[in-house]
Amino acid sequence: MTWETIPQMVSSSADRFGDAEAVVDGRQRLSFNQLADRIRCAAGAFANAGTQKGDRVAIWAPNSIEWIIAAFGVLTAGGVLVPVNTRFKTEEACDVIERSGARLVLVQQGFLGQDYVGPPGVSVIDLKSDFLTSGTPFEREIHGDDIADIIFTSGTTGRPKGVMMSHAQTLRLYAEWCDLADLREGDRYLMVNPFFHTFGLKAGLVAAFLRGATMLPVPVFEVDRVLELVERERVTMLPGPPTLYHALLETRGSHDLSSLRAAVTGAADIPVELIRRIRAELPFRSIMTGYGLTEAGTVTASRPGDSFEQIAGTVGVPCAGIEVRIAVDGEVLVRGYSVMQGYLDDPAATAETIDAEGWLHTGDLGDLDEGGRLRIVGRKKDMFIAGGFNVYPAEIEGYLLEHPAIAQAAVIGVPDERLGEVGKAFVVAKGPVSEDELITWSRQRMAGYKVPRSVRFLDSLPLNATGKVMKDQLPPAESEHP
Repeated sequence: MTWETIPQMVSSSADRFGDAEAVVDGRQRLSFNQLADRIRCAAGAFANAGTQKGDRVAIWAPNSIEWIIAAFGVLTAGGVLVPVNTRFKTEEACDVIERSGARLVLVQQGFLGQDYVGPPGVSVIDLKSDFLTSGTPFEREIHGDDIADIIFTSGTTGRPKGVMMSHAQTLRLYAEWCDLADLREGDRYLMVNPFFHTFGLKAGLVAAFLRGATMLPVPVFEVDRVLELVERERVTMLPGPPTLYHALLETRGSHDLSSLRAAVTGAADIPVELIRRIRAELPFRSIMTGYGLTEAGTVTASRPGDSFEQIAGTVGVPCAGIEVRIAVDGEVLVRGYSVMQGYLDDPAATAETIDAEGWLHTGDLGDLDEGGRLRIVGRKKDMFIAGGFNVYPAEIEGYLLEHPAIAQAAVIGVPDERLGEVGKAFVVAKGPVSEDELITWSRQRMAGYKVPRSVRFLDSLPLNATGKVMKDQLPPAESEHP
């Protein structure tokens, strides 16, 4: 079955799945029939508030049943959804909302200690108020090539840019994602990934509506809460960053996790040993890894039958209708229907990112193995030059994660009088190891120019909400020796 727009697909879920459970959020439980009705009423509320076709509406709030109703209510009213990162402070959120052109923003006051006051001209509505239930059922005519959402990039450096995607792009790509991830009708999908991110919104909510999976939103990742929900709600589908699975392995205790069937991960380097442990010690029967970015959605994915080494060491082969090639300088280029419509109000950045032949320049560095699987080796901006050699931090981080005492690692280049730059490692240890021991261990496994010259031990690495290390927030050198 095909649909032209996301609201058409969401509305049809009532006919397709009826009284099956659609969403569970605390004591709130709604069927697909009930959820579709709530979304149409929310669309009426947005229309009453003045939302016209193409108007942008922002949501700055954690995962919840109200987030789902509001987001698809915006789309059903013909609006354009602008999800805002819940980790943003007020000034950062204001910047994104103002640049998006949104005139309405829904918030959850007090979440993570934030109270939001909108910029001039922007109406602020509490997501937990009765606003979403105040409208009468409403739907506005829209088309598949209309912009559905503007998601601001979650990059670890630089000012976020608004990525525009259409309804048709999302529907086509995430219908395939459901097949690759083994998402099935009746699955119970625990949604740890934030809805403001492509992984949470599209590989999460849109995918669940496509397949008829029960959505269980989690506002903040707390491992004890996740274990409790998996056991009580008989969760079958649990995607997330590698840190999620590390936490499950280390703290699962006596919880009954036997219902878990499908895992999906990515967003960071994955040790082969972690994949082995997930398969050996947890009940998952399928594990998918993939590579994607806000500007093109899911680009590649592993396939059934891939080995542990292939699942951990590569990000799979391209999705249907998507081409991947490696440029002369090693940059990963992507072309196909899923490439963004462009950056909002930034034609110069769009032209810089998508060349005249339609290739999206990702900023990631990689190579392709003999089977056409993509391997990501780092970011162009992260690369540094040590003694004339190009050094890719992601490669070094991969080696460090093989050490039995290392749980997490991040490597950056720092100035060096003799070599220009050398590597500095920030690590989170899960066992006893000293700086000298780790450097000596590294010298036995990688070329001298790659070996970190210093190691800083931390209790945790600064991560964004999708599990990526924010290297610009690593402790500065001057604070290392108090």
